[in-house]
Amino acid sequence: MPELPDVTVYIEALEARILGKPLQKVRIASPFLLRSVDPPVSAVEGREVVELHRLGKRIAIGLEEDLWLVFHLMIAGRFAWMEAGAKISRNPKKRGLAALDFPNGSLILTEAGTKKRASLYVVRGEESLSEHDRGGVEPLEVDVPAFREALTRRNHTLKRALTSPSLFSGIGNAYSDEILHRARLSPLKWTERLSDEEIERLYEATRAVLIEWTERLRAETGDGFPKKVTAFREGMAVHGRYGEPCPACGSPVQRIRYAENEVNYCPTCQTEGKLLADRALSRLLKKDWPRTLEELEELSR
Repeated sequence: MPELPDVTVYIEALEARILGKPLQKVRIASPFLLRSVDPPVSAVEGREVVELHRLGKRIAIGLEEDLWLVFHLMIAGRFAWMEAGAKISRNPKKRGLAALDFPNGSLILTEAGTKKRASLYVVRGEESLSEHDRGGVEPLEVDVPAFREALTRRNHTLKRALTSPSLFSGIGNAYSDEILHRARLSPLKWTERLSDEEIERLYEATRAVLIEWTERLRAETGDGFPKKVTAFREGMAVHGRYGEPCPACGSPVQRIRYAENEVNYCPTCQTEGKLLADRALSRLLKKDWPRTLEELEELSR
């Protein structure tokens, strides 16, 4: 799922192309995409784009008459900028969902897979727009006290706290892994057990990782339009690197799998050498589940 760095770069690329331009037509190819009824999508046609916002992981396109298009790309939704009037793809592996036609090009929304999770809402007014804001603080706009207040508002594991949109805006599975590795903290440590020094370390790591990756993606995109928007990027320390060496210490990166996601971490850097129980394997191995990297190596032999 595109997170704060990816969405920021998407919005910057869109601003360069559609800000001040009239939205001539909206073509909806999938009936599952549009999740609102009033105002109708036809109400935005002919309106000029006046601003763009990021609402967590959502992209909000503001038009004249206080109308807004709110896109949530979810896991597999992606934008592409193509020539004006471009056809919407019928590729079953990367289905075209919609097109926004402008005089200088068309913004095409696609979604890989078959689960139909990406969504579009048409809303009018700031109050209706705010309903799509989950309320989390902006991690790059708060000081340490505000960060601490959000982090410790409820007692969660660090992984859950960082990825909760009601606590922090725009952080998801990928960058939370990178942040926790940079901060040298276990993803399963409870927020109420954090020391002041650990909170400050997490704050600095959060800012550093998000700023660093936003700058890297900007440099990668240049004047073009983002094309390789993915949660798995070359240069990440632990996310998506299960079994590969940690760039800080060389230990093999480990994981915890749950639902459709997984947590990646370095046991040496983050958990004092302890292996966190993977739900699937720990159920299978029970008492034989290895507790350290050394025990894991013995098991592998």
